[in-house]
Amino acid sequence: MLIRLGYDIQFEIPAAVAMVGMLYVHPSRVADLREADEVNIDPALRVESYIDSYGNRCARWLAPAGALHLSGSTLIEDPGTPDEASPDAQEHPVNELPPETLRYLLNSRYCEVDRLSNIAVELFGHLKPGWSRVQAICGWVNWKVAFGYHHARSSKTALDVFTERTGVCRDFQHLAVTFCRALNIPARYATGYLGDIGVPPEPTPMDFSAWFEVYLQNRWWTFDARHIQPRIGRVLMATGRDASDVAITTSFGIANLTGFTVVTEEVTE
Repeated sequence: MLIRLGYDIQFEIPAAVAMVGMLYVHPSRVADLREADEVNIDPALRVESYIDSYGNRCARWLAPAGALHLSGSTLIEDPGTPDEASPDAQEHPVNELPPETLRYLLNSRYCEVDRLSNIAVELFGHLKPGWSRVQAICGWVNWKVAFGYHHARSSKTALDVFTERTGVCRDFQHLAVTFCRALNIPARYATGYLGDIGVPPEPTPMDFSAWFEVYLQNRWWTFDARHIQPRIGRVLMATGRDASDVAITTSFGIANLTGFTVVTEEVTE
């Protein structure tokens, strides 16, 4: 299947400011692209592309004062199959984990592993290690946390989500990631496109989505505490320790958001 991906983001800039954007499809999906994947900026600016320490493709530019318009559109080929599953996938003892996965066991900005470790052990420590335990974590978070855009708060951490039992998709993932890490399962936050393909359409406008990945049986697997059923057409953009590592745009100064549109839809050849 073919999926049209795109965005249109607008800012009002009071004074020149440096910005970084994670607006590209992840390098792991580049081979699936059927059109160029570039960031278009109006007014025209010099854009530098680079790969960050997590393996994400990023862009940086210096935005002048005034209106700034970011846009992009590309076409990607997708197998059209649900997220992969492996119910027999096993956890690794910490001493056998690849060194590059160890940072995904630690505290991060939105994931307070130390403050939720006792709770994680109490809730899930008795369960069979491996795939089914991660599924149980996703199910618990999905059941216990109420979704609502009015619950969004940029400062909300996993502990806040556990206490308040409300949040948006990133909050669901932060809590699940923290529980996994507290049980010595490497878990990383992921962001990207997830359209209403193969499911009833959501009544709210399309947005970028969040999910998470865990390291089991020598590889990373996709899990989603907000949408616990396997989904079709998930397109990764970036991974990191939590949402602070994979912000769609970051400005090193003031940049006021004035418009935001995301497109993710299946198209015919």
